[in-house]
Amino acid sequence: MPATNLFINETDPKHFKAGERIFNEGEAGDFMYGVIEGEVEIRKNGKVVDTVSPGGIFGEMALIDHTARSATAVAKTDCKAAQISEKRFYFLVQQTPNFALHLMRVLTDRVRHQTNA
Repeated sequence: MPATNLFINETDPKHFKAGERIFNEGEAGDFMYGVIEGEVEIRKNGKVVDTVSPGGIFGEMALIDHTARSATAVAKTDCKAAQISEKRFYFLVQQTPNFALHLMRVLTDRVRHQTNA
């Protein structure tokens, strides 16, 4: 299953209106998100550093290293996202190889983007 299809059948998606903050930099991170519809901007110090589209994920770093959010996430458009708890995150990593590969690609792309910016 492609990583972009992992959250399509989400039974309890979260809905966000354009401009709505999903989480703020510095907050504790109990969830990550998988975008189902719409787009989400990732902002660092008020500057847009990434835009996450359907099939993309964000907020994963706080689940991986248990530190505060490193950026703010704001709905760029009305959007729908799967909210992933730590328990579900570990299940996806262990049981869905495509998810684990997708996660590594996302992290790699973000590191490359930040170091080449």
